[in-house]
Amino acid sequence: METLAKGIVLGGSAIGAGLAMIAGIGAGIGQGNAAGQGAAAVGRNPGARGNIMSTMLLGQAVAETTGLYGLVIALILLFANPLIGKL
Repeated sequence: METLAKGIVLGGSAIGAGLAMIAGIGAGIGQGNAAGQGAAAVGRNPGARGNIMSTMLLGQAVAETTGLYGLVIALILLFANPLIGKL
């Protein structure tokens, strides 16, 4: 019985890790959007390149945190599974 429960927990953890990695899609879309808008803004006003680039990089860093949080959750579920100790 314990083997079945452990299998269910490991299978659910693998599915959860896969779902957590979907967060990388949002980060990629957000960073691509920020880069595209930044390039368009520099094209319209090359004199403000420094301000535009710093704002764009800050926006990309914020967008990347979602992907990193998803990666951390996926790694925890796969390798340091806290749910196994609950059986």
